[in-house]
Amino acid sequence: MSVPLLKIGVVLSTMAMITNWMSQTLPSLVGLNTTKLTAAQGGYPDRSIGVLPANPEESWQVYSSAQDSEGRCVCTVVAPQQTMCSRDARTKQLRQLLEKVQNMTQSIQVLDQRTQRDLQYVVKMEDQLRGLETKFRQVEENHKQNIAKQYKAIKAKMAELRPLIPVLEEYKADARLVQQFKEEVQNLTSSLSLLQQEMGAYDYDDLHSRVVSLEERLRACMQKLACGKLTGISDSITIKTSGSRFGSWMTDPLAPEGDTRVWYMDGYHNNRFVREYKSMADFMMSDNFTSHRLPHPWSGTGQVVYNGSIYFNKFQSNMIIKFDFKTSTISKSQRLDNAGYSNTYHYAWGGHSDIDLMVDEGGLWAVYATNQNAGNIVISKLHPLTLHIIQTWTTNHPRRSAGESFMICGTLYVTNGYSGGTKVYYAYHTNSSTYEYIDIVLQNKYSHISMLDYNPRDRALYGWNNGHQILYNVTLFHVIRSEQL
Repeated sequence: MSVPLLKIGVVLSTMAMITNWMSQTLPSLVGLNTTKLTAAQGGYPDRSIGVLPANPEESWQVYSSAQDSEGRCVCTVVAPQQTMCSRDARTKQLRQLLEKVQNMTQSIQVLDQRTQRDLQYVVKMEDQLRGLETKFRQVEENHKQNIAKQYKAIKAKMAELRPLIPVLEEYKADARLVQQFKEEVQNLTSSLSLLQQEMGAYDYDDLHSRVVSLEERLRACMQKLACGKLTGISDSITIKTSGSRFGSWMTDPLAPEGDTRVWYMDGYHNNRFVREYKSMADFMMSDNFTSHRLPHPWSGTGQVVYNGSIYFNKFQSNMIIKFDFKTSTISKSQRLDNAGYSNTYHYAWGGHSDIDLMVDEGGLWAVYATNQNAGNIVISKLHPLTLHIIQTWTTNHPRRSAGESFMICGTLYVTNGYSGGTKVYYAYHTNSSTYEYIDIVLQNKYSHISMLDYNPRDRALYGWNNGHQILYNVTLFHVIRSEQL
C-alpha cells in the first residue's frame, strides 16, 4: 500500500517543478521582462505606456508634411523595414513554446486523472484489505468456536452411545435365546415325526406339556417385542381431507380380526354425532357412513374407541363416559376427581382439551391436570370396565405448554407445540416414575395439530392436522431381557 502513495508524491512534486520553471523562464524567452517605452520627451517621465519594439527602425516614422493645392495635408511616412526575421523567430519560438505548454498541460491533466484514479484505487484497496483482515479474524475465531462445538457434539454423542453397549450385550443374549427356541422347535418337530412313526415311543402328555411351555415362552417373547422406546417418527401420510380445523379419528386397537372400521368425530364441542366407516378404504374413497348419536356432546379431541366402546369427556364437566356402540347406551360413567375442565388446563391450542383419553399396549389412560399439581400434567391408568383409577403419576410438565401427547408402552410423550416446527421433546416413564427430555422431529405439514393418538395394533400415530386426517409410522427401540429357561 506504500508504493502507490510514493507514486502520487513523485507526480505532485514533478508538477510543482514544471510550474516553477514556466513562471521563471517563459517571460525571458518571449522578451517581455525588459522592454518598456518611456515618454520623457512628451512630458511623461518614467511612465510606461506599453510594450513596443526597442529599435525605432522597426516602427512607422513621419518623414515630411505639406499642403496641396486643395488644402489637404500630405504626409511622407517612412514604413518600417519588411525584414522581420528576428520578430518572426520570436513568434515561432513563442508558438512552439505555447504548443509545448499546451502539450504539457494536457499531459499534466492526464497525469492528474491517473493520479486521482490511482488514489481512489488505493483507498478502495485499503478498505478491502481492512475488510479482509476482519474476515480472517472472524474465520479464526469461528474456527476455534467450531472446534469447541464439534468437541462438545462428539462428547455428547459418545454419552448417548455408551448406554447402548449393555443393550448390545442383551441382544447377544437374545440371539442365543432365539437360537435355543429354534433348536427346541426342531427337537419337538423331530420328536413328533418319530412319534408318528413309532406310536407309544414317547409319553404324549410330556410332549404336550413341552409344546405348551414353549408356546407360552414364545408368546411372552413376542409381548416383549411389542414394546420399546420411541426413537423416530416418519413423515405424515395424508389419508383424507375433510371436516373442520379440529377433530379426531381412530380405529379400535382391540377390534376382531378383519374389523377395520374407522370412527370419525368432527369438531371439539357441541357435537354428538360419530361417523362409522366400514373400512379404511371406504373412509378414504367415499362418504358412505353410519351415524351414531351420543347422549351428550363431547369436549375436546381426546376421545378413543376401545373394545367396541367409545370413551369421551362430557362437555363442560370432568365426567368420563363409556358408550357401547352395539347397544347404543351408556355402559359406564365416572367423574375424574380434581381434573380441570372447560379450558382450565387445556393443551396449548385450546379447544376444551382438558382431558385426553388414550390407549397403548397396557390399556386405557387419562391425561389431565389438577390444581393440586399446580396445573402440571397428571397421568392416570383407568380400568376399562369400571373407569376407576388404578394408579396415578404426577409430572412437572405444565399442561398448557404441551401441544399434544400420546402413550406408547407406558410412556407419555409430549410435543412442544401444535403449529410451525414441532417435535416430541418430553417423555415420562410410568414404569420407573422418571422423565427425560428428548428430541424427535414431528412433521407438521398443515401447521395445526389438534389431535394425536397412538394405536398399538397399527403401531401408528393418528393425527388431525388443520382439516386433514393423517398417519405417522413410529420406530421403537426394543430391549428383550432374556430369562432362565
